[in-house]
Amino acid sequence: MTELSSVQDPNYQVPDELKSNVIITNIYKIYNWGRRNAIWPMMFGLACCAIEMICTAASRYDLARFGMEVMRPSPRQSDLMIVSGTVTKKMIPVIVRLYNQMPEPKYVMAMGACASGGGPFKEGYNVVAGIDKFLPVDVYIPGCPPRPEGLLQGFLKLFEKIDGQKISNVAWYSKQDFPAIPVPVLGPDLIDLRRALAALVE
Repeated sequence: MTELSSVQDPNYQVPDELKSNVIITNIYKIYNWGRRNAIWPMMFGLACCAIEMICTAASRYDLARFGMEVMRPSPRQSDLMIVSGTVTKKMIPVIVRLYNQMPEPKYVMAMGACASGGGPFKEGYNVVAGIDKFLPVDVYIPGCPPRPEGLLQGFLKLFEKIDGQKISNVAWYSKQDFPAIPVPVLGPDLIDLRRALAALVE
């Protein structure tokens, strides 16, 4: 009885002779390990960053070791959107629509200076100053364009985020409904319906 109570104690130290033979973990770690090692990215190349992203998927850098065998062509099969390159106002409605079609849990990586904040084209009349104006970004990868090693580092940062998630408190595993992000309207200028409705309420 004493031994059983000591094992249930949260401060119980595992003896050294058992550490090499027993894997002590919890369901969150197993679940996150499975998700982290089966990320299916959707290739969304928009400019020169796309060349580096494609290079990262080639044999030299080998994304297959992370469980990313093939870049998926469909949002229905993807759980990671890599936005690589200059995001124009004409393209943002398509990106938001594809993001809404991805199943939960889903993640977004902004690859390069243009996707992160507009880059050298930030003041352009047709360029969006960062994809995070419309989508929740999980990882930013700096560079113009970032090298394949930078994209690999971004994957490792995303894996750290996934490892820190718990089924009990993540929003996408709760019973609440997820409203889709409104698709921006391209008129004389780009209109974000969320901001337009908030301005009307005020």
